[in-house]
Amino acid sequence: MQLRIWQRLSPAEQTSILARPALGNDAALAANVAEIVAKVRSGGDAALRDLTAKLDRVALEALEVSAEEFAAAEALLSDAQRAAILTAAANIETFHRPQLPRAFAVNTARGVRCERVIRPIESVGLYVPAGNAPLPSTALMLGLPARIAGCATRILCSPVQATGRVDAAVLYAARVAGVERVFKLGGAQAIAAMAYGTESVPKVDKIFGPGNTWVTEAKAQVDRDPAGAARDYPAGPSEVLVIADAGANPAFIAADLLSQAEHGADSQVLLVTTSAELGQAVIAAVAAQKARLTRAKLVEGALSHSSVIVVDDLDTAVAISNRYAPEHLILQIEQPRTWLDKVSAAGSVFLGPWTPEAVGDYCSGTNHVLPTYGFARRYSSLGVADFVRSMTVQELTLDGLRGIGPVAVTLAGLEGLDAHAWAVNERLAAMGPGEPA
Repeated sequence: MQLRIWQRLSPAEQTSILARPALGNDAALAANVAEIVAKVRSGGDAALRDLTAKLDRVALEALEVSAEEFAAAEALLSDAQRAAILTAAANIETFHRPQLPRAFAVNTARGVRCERVIRPIESVGLYVPAGNAPLPSTALMLGLPARIAGCATRILCSPVQATGRVDAAVLYAARVAGVERVFKLGGAQAIAAMAYGTESVPKVDKIFGPGNTWVTEAKAQVDRDPAGAARDYPAGPSEVLVIADAGANPAFIAADLLSQAEHGADSQVLLVTTSAELGQAVIAAVAAQKARLTRAKLVEGALSHSSVIVVDDLDTAVAISNRYAPEHLILQIEQPRTWLDKVSAAGSVFLGPWTPEAVGDYCSGTNHVLPTYGFARRYSSLGVADFVRSMTVQELTLDGLRGIGPVAVTLAGLEGLDAHAWAVNERLAAMGPGEPA
């Protein structure tokens, strides 16, 4: 990690050090994904088996996880592992249950009643990747909000292992989250299967969950197709930005940076600090701590495009963070809560020295499916609201239409839409004279 003094950088250099690693823009990616999607759409289960044999090198008989496999997965986990998953699930449910949107009704005028009603998305598909590591926590983060929302059909896809089975912890977490149907499918083929349905895999209305560039591209393609399925939101590599003052613990900061860097070589970690001395101490701590990590190559890749940025004051630090809009923002500063109101763009915020980013990934209760790559400027962290739809309802009495009908007629005239005006005037004429509403 290089240390840079923000005020000494030109505007172009400032933009450069905040630039994220380029996403894979292989010109062939979209075409390759489209080919996979088309194969699954036309070939169904047979295509899924062929693609799994080719890409995952596993010959599958049944695509769906059986009850016996669920039971075997639970038996493979230790008591401590099962207890950890149950504790995390309880915290996630506690935080997400109050998020369920509320219906309401108001009278906007005499005789005019307007309502918002809430309905769950009928069927949802959940994707849990397993490229660098299995992610049982993601099964919880997706499955629990879907259950709270009341989605009737909840299916999950996760890549098959060489053993022909899905990771045991992922299966147990899925069952804890209320997901009863899991399929041994990964990559673009899993997204296509959920979007269009096959003989075994139900078609869903919306697909959730992170994934590699193939998964991301497949989600984008099926989202654009009215016959496909909506996606949660666009995604990029994982990232963290830490704001720290001179009193922060460099070992804590280094550990947080490395915990995010180990997600992948395309991840990015940034430290913005008011203290050059702290910045140097963090760089030294990162070097010392990374030596004991098992994912050293991935970490090295992430660190190669990461920086320590020294600023004059915390106002500048927060401004940089808002400009960057990080997936994770850690405030390792004195009285961090007093600065929270100034944070306008971040996926999830972690306050103070005793709040490592890892607890948000696993068990504090917040959701770890977050907007990345600057999308925190216009997207929120995943929540129950993403799994429901709202509909508006209106009901007018005769007096209600008599009162606001002329307003609609006048506005229709402004827009030159005669039929709109006629639909109101027909009723006004039919009801005859009366007292003004």
